[in-house]
Amino acid sequence: MTRFSANLGFLWTELDLPDAIRAAKRAGFDAVECHWPYDVDAARVKAALDETGLAMLGLNTHRGNPGENGLSALPGREAEARAAIDQALAYADVVDAGAVHVMAGFGQGAAARAAFVGNLRYACDVAPHRTILIEPLNAHDVPGYFLGTLQLASDVIAEVARDNLKIMFDCYHVRWTEEDVGAQFQAVFSQIGHVQFASYPDRTEPDQGSFDYAPIFRQLADLGYDRPLGAEYRPKTSVEAGLGWMETLRV
Repeated sequence: MTRFSANLGFLWTELDLPDAIRAAKRAGFDAVECHWPYDVDAARVKAALDETGLAMLGLNTHRGNPGENGLSALPGREAEARAAIDQALAYADVVDAGAVHVMAGFGQGAAARAAFVGNLRYACDVAPHRTILIEPLNAHDVPGYFLGTLQLASDVIAEVARDNLKIMFDCYHVRWTEEDVGAQFQAVFSQIGHVQFASYPDRTEPDQGSFDYAPIFRQLADLGYDRPLGAEYRPKTSVEAGLGWMETLRV
C-alpha cells in the first residue's frame, strides 16, 4: 500500500516543528520531511519523532542570504556551500534523517556546474552513509535556478559519479517541464531517491488541478518503488480539510 510523507515546509506551518510532527502522525502520515529546520533544536525534533514513531526522510541545506535559493552552484562560494552542507548533515545526524537535499542556487554556465559538481562530491564523500539529493526546480516558479531540468540533474549525477547521489523527483516541478511524467519516471528511475507531489498547476492538494496522480502512483508501485511519497503542497484551507486524497490516491 502506498505510504505518504508530510512535508512540514508546507503543511502545518502554523505549528512548531515538533507539534507539526505530532499533527502528521494524527492525520495518518507514515513519515515526515522538512525544508529548513535549523531554528528548532534538533533534540526536540528527535524527541517528537521518537514519540510518534515517524521517520524524518530529509531536509534542505540552508538557502544562503536573503533572496538566494542555495549556495552549491555559486562559483567562489564553496566555503559557504560546504558549511551549509556540514550544518545539514549535522542536523540530519541528530534527527536521523535519511537524506539531505543540497540546494544549487541561482546560476548558469560551466563555472556554476563545476562548483555544483565539486560541492556534491564533497557532500557525498563526507556522508557516504546518507543519501544526497538534488531537485530540478521549474523555471516558471524559480526562474534562474541552476538545476532547471530533469535531464540536467541526470547528467550531473553521472558526472559526480557517487552512488549516494540521487534525484528528488518532484512531480509538480517535472510536470511544468515535461508533458509525460510517467515516461520521465521510467527514464531516470534508477537515479530517484525521493518522490514528491502536488497538484498541477496550482500546487495544492493532489486531487485538485489537471494532473491525475492515480496512474502515476500505480506506475510507481508497479516499478517496485515502496518508499513514502512526499506531500509537498500548499493546502487550500486547513491541512485536515483537504486530506481526502490520502484514501482516494492510495494504491
